[in-house]
Amino acid sequence: MMQFKGVLKKMLTEYNQPIDYYLEMENGFLHLNELLNKDFEITFKKYQCLSCGQDKPIFRQGFCQPCFYAIPQAGVWIMHPELSTAHLDIEDRDLAYEKKVQLQPHIVYLSLSSEIKVGVTRKTQVPERWIDQGAVQAIEIVEVPNRYLAGIAEVALKDHFADKTNWQKMLKNDIPEVDLVAEKEQLRHLLPKEVQEYFVENGSKLFKIQFPILQYPLKISSLNLIKTPNYKGKLVGVKGQYLIFEDNMVFNVRNSEGFVVKIQV
Repeated sequence: MMQFKGVLKKMLTEYNQPIDYYLEMENGFLHLNELLNKDFEITFKKYQCLSCGQDKPIFRQGFCQPCFYAIPQAGVWIMHPELSTAHLDIEDRDLAYEKKVQLQPHIVYLSLSSEIKVGVTRKTQVPERWIDQGAVQAIEIVEVPNRYLAGIAEVALKDHFADKTNWQKMLKNDIPEVDLVAEKEQLRHLLPKEVQEYFVENGSKLFKIQFPILQYPLKISSLNLIKTPNYKGKLVGVKGQYLIFEDNMVFNVRNSEGFVVKIQV
């Protein structure tokens, strides 16, 4: 039996078929694909804020509450791209950081994880963003030069498409059959005028994603390490940022960022 310890951060991925998943620990990387059908034990030890490093309760996104409301990595424009202001030279928390992140190419896309979803990501995060949300297909709609333009395009499309994934349907693989290429072609007129010129004309390339799963859960239970600080089960799949176990337990690694854990495999 091997033992690993470290602070949880979102799983690293490689775009293969199926996706390769890795957990970064203090003493090495866990290649999760190799652990399928094996016993997996996880124990919560303490908190470690991903910003200040202190043992404080995690508030959101791996950060303690004081850091979440102070650092630029947790600005409101992260979740609401339409509120980006770096293109106007207006600071939210740290203009240099905001220019670096906001003033780069962004993609507005359709993906299929539980139903058709519209979303925004930096171009450098393709296809990682789609993998993280458990999408089985994705297609680019527009490529714009900054986060604000991507945000207003997303807002315009939210009236017609979901902007969040139904995580239970995604994990059960309860996904409708749809034609994303056709959906993309029908939505062009819905885009704001200032975004129309950035429509990806040759973007009918459909990304298809396969996940390493031996067994889909039927009736889902969600592991909360605060309520259940020690859990042991047989790993049967990885999808999105979730570990899936044989007893229908699932564990959202992304939601547990900043938790220091011990893992035995």
